[in-house]
Amino acid sequence: MKKLLIVQVILILAACQTAQKAYYSAWETVGVEKRDILVDRVEDAKESQEDAQQQFSSALDEFSQLINFDGGEFQSVYEQLKDQYEASEDSAEAVTNRIDKVESVAEALFDEWQEELEAYTNTTLKRDSQMKLKETQRNYKSLVSAMRKAESKMAPVLSALKDNVLYLKHNLNASAIGALQGEFSGIKKEINQLVSEMNTAISESNKFISSIQGE
Repeated sequence: MKKLLIVQVILILAACQTAQKAYYSAWETVGVEKRDILVDRVEDAKESQEDAQQQFSSALDEFSQLINFDGGEFQSVYEQLKDQYEASEDSAEAVTNRIDKVESVAEALFDEWQEELEAYTNTTLKRDSQMKLKETQRNYKSLVSAMRKAESKMAPVLSALKDNVLYLKHNLNASAIGALQGEFSGIKKEINQLVSEMNTAISESNKFISSIQGE
């Protein structure tokens, strides 16, 4: 049974790799190279991080309004915070998916680039291309490191927001809101750190795009 499962996983991975190759090949037939796809995906990842910054900041604003609650329907307050949490969760998922896609095409690009170095007959051009490959890989490593670091800051914030939403769900009263006031400073600090790390990642995205486009 265990061997069968391993075989199934291998077949799924092989099918995914085949599908990816077909995908990139289809774009190449219309003049779109892996390098172009990588730039587009880095742009997409950057945009998802910008969206996430705005969403987590909106969640913080909603939390701020919650702890300063001065009357109204408790249910409405809960629903608004719940909506902000769910929207933040969606934004975090989008960021992760976009980074995964960046890594996928980058791996394919670098593998192809490395393989095609062997096709050179001109040693000077080969050496120059090899140097550019290593430089691009270094820049890419810095980019992904910054993206993943920013991504890692989202989970603690989501966890804290979820805890507060759950607490409020089962304690819809003024004393519950008072109890959550002590949570605000910690969440604010974590969201500010998240926004800061995403600014760094966005800056790295711009630098990488400029470097790969030769600007």
